[in-house]
Amino acid sequence: MKNKLHLAVASIALAATTTFAQQQDPVVEKIVTEATENSQLKKLGHELLDVIGPRLVGSPQMEQANNWAVKTYADWGISAENQQWGTWKGWERGITHIDLVEPRLRTLEGRQLAWSPSTSKKGVTAEAIILPEAKDSADFQSKLSAVKGKFVLLSFNEPTGRPDYNWEEWATDQSFEKMKKERSAAENAWRERIRATGYSSRELPKILEKAGAEGIITLNWSSGFGVNKVFSAYTEEIPTVDLSLEDYGLVFRMAENGDKPELSITATSEDHGEVPTFNTIATIEGSEKPEEYIVLSAHFDSWDGGTGATDNGTGTLVMMEAMRILKEVYPNPKRTIIAGHWGSEEQGLNGSRAFVKDHPEIVENIQAVFNQDNGTGRVVNLSGNGLVQAYDYLGDWLSAVPDSISRQIETSFPGMPGRGGSDYASFLAAGAPAFNLSSLSWSYWNYTWHTNRDTYDKIVWDDVQSNAILTAILAYKASEDADKASREQRVLPVNGRTGEQMTWPEPRDGNRRGGLD
Repeated sequence: MKNKLHLAVASIALAATTTFAQQQDPVVEKIVTEATENSQLKKLGHELLDVIGPRLVGSPQMEQANNWAVKTYADWGISAENQQWGTWKGWERGITHIDLVEPRLRTLEGRQLAWSPSTSKKGVTAEAIILPEAKDSADFQSKLSAVKGKFVLLSFNEPTGRPDYNWEEWATDQSFEKMKKERSAAENAWRERIRATGYSSRELPKILEKAGAEGIITLNWSSGFGVNKVFSAYTEEIPTVDLSLEDYGLVFRMAENGDKPELSITATSEDHGEVPTFNTIATIEGSEKPEEYIVLSAHFDSWDGGTGATDNGTGTLVMMEAMRILKEVYPNPKRTIIAGHWGSEEQGLNGSRAFVKDHPEIVENIQAVFNQDNGTGRVVNLSGNGLVQAYDYLGDWLSAVPDSISRQIETSFPGMPGRGGSDYASFLAAGAPAFNLSSLSWSYWNYTWHTNRDTYDKIVWDDVQSNAILTAILAYKASEDADKASREQRVLPVNGRTGEQMTWPEPRDGNRRGGLD
């Protein structure tokens, strides 16, 4: 009850002070005017997402995006540079074409996974079979010869292509419950099939590769119409492709019923060896306290099933647009404002962790980090991340934000420290006041997060514009604050599961040589 009361008081206080603060601050008015009357968001979005496309770490498209950002900032009169923090396995996606050629012809919807080995330009044609079923690991070894010269279906075959929300809307209760029960039994049987091999699902691709398989076929359905999660391949010599639920099910049923489905797969890609990987850092120099910093944070890389529009193209656009606006209406901030566009967040916050490790002089003088990552929606949640005094200074900065934006934001103070999930955690672990601007869903987790449908058309531009205004105002107010933001950390509670005192997350270095060891 005490927490809820605290939140209620915070909301009332913000509401009471917002109108007064806005009327007295012409810079806030200019920020809103510039954002609404001269928005560059759609132009930036087209250039980044449609023209450059997905930004897989180590790909030429990622390097192209880094260089594009530097040039774009330069056009706005903002200094920017690409800072190398490590190297990565270089890889470039080529053409993926998958056809069912027996017992009938059909072009299938699918794609090779990131870092998949390439086929020849002519492709590979072979029968598709289901992972052999075995009683135990010894029995599996005896059956491994069956995969030689075959494509192996390695994923659970979903019994229904309708998401649960669709069943819930239209099915009878009895039918819905029956479906879930049968699906659960089938999932358990498939897990047992994997377990009996003696290998994990991540280990099996290489085992099958060594046994002479021609390729691996997967399904990583995202529980929505037409969406799959698209991650990385684990093979080193043979292609790994992911099929749509509909087409994976078709091929699986044919194999299961003895129809001997034959597929022709062309999945070309190019291995570029070891390539440098960068963070793009843009800077507006402070005029009074240049040695203190506000960091606008968003990861620049993406998975490449789609174009990374909402993960994290929208976060990137918010930070770039906020920097453009600030340069236009607040060109001489008191503190230095940095935009950090991090590489390889998707593989473990690597770019931001490396930056924190490499720049202690910046991290120890950070006034605030504002990070945005989780989709296209307007910001609706803001936690103090375990910082005792965050209620005072963050609440003060928020009070300058227009009521149409701030009234939608629920705050939680002091909150608990974030331990991962996005780049703010890299800074928070090192003691810096770092905050995640968490947005509402727009069906993010099922439909766009790491999926083949994360594309430009999913962006909700009004919400992204709202977030750019919010970020620019927060950066402005944090820069103007007479006081240095407190870093005092709360005493963390006892872990209810272990009975041990929880501790603050500790900083970690990034992986400086990814996919090469």
